[in-house]
Amino acid sequence: MEKEFLQTINEHQGIIAKVCRMYCTEPADGEDLFQEIVLQLWKAWPSFNRQSKVSTWLYRISLNTAITGFRISRTRPVFRPLGFDNDNYAEPPPQRMDLQYAPELQLAISRLNKFDKSLLLLYLDDKPYSEIAEILGLSVSNVGVKINRVKKKLKEMLQP
Repeated sequence: MEKEFLQTINEHQGIIAKVCRMYCTEPADGEDLFQEIVLQLWKAWPSFNRQSKVSTWLYRISLNTAITGFRISRTRPVFRPLGFDNDNYAEPPPQRMDLQYAPELQLAISRLNKFDKSLLLLYLDDKPYSEIAEILGLSVSNVGVKINRVKKKLKEMLQP
C-alpha cells in the first residue's frame, strides 16, 4: 500500500505543487501546505475506491486542504516517515503560473477568494467541466456559470 501511494504521489506531485503555488505566496508556507496535503492524501488513501481518476481525487483533497486552511499544530504526533524526501524529487514540469501569466493577472488571481481560485486553477489546467464539477461538488451547468463570473471579476480587476 505504501509503495503504491508513494508512486502515485511521485507521478502526480505537479498537481500538489500547483495548488501550493496558487494558495501560498511564501515558499515556506507552500512547503508546509505540500506536506499537509500529502498527509491528508495518506489518511484518505485506504478509502480511495478508484471510482474517479487519481488526478480528480488528488485535486479534490488538495484543494479541500488548501481551502479549509491547513493548520500546523506543534502538538501533532510524530508520524513514521513514508520513505521519501521532497528534496529528492526532480522539479516537476508543470506550467507555473508565475512563468505563464503576466504579473497583473497573477495579482488579480491572488485577490480572488479561495473557491474562485480553485475553480480558476482547474479551468486553466484545461479540466473538462464534468471533472471540475466532480472535484468541487458542483453541477456541470453551475461550473460554467461560476467560471463566467470569475472571468468577469478578473476583467473588472484588470481594467484601468
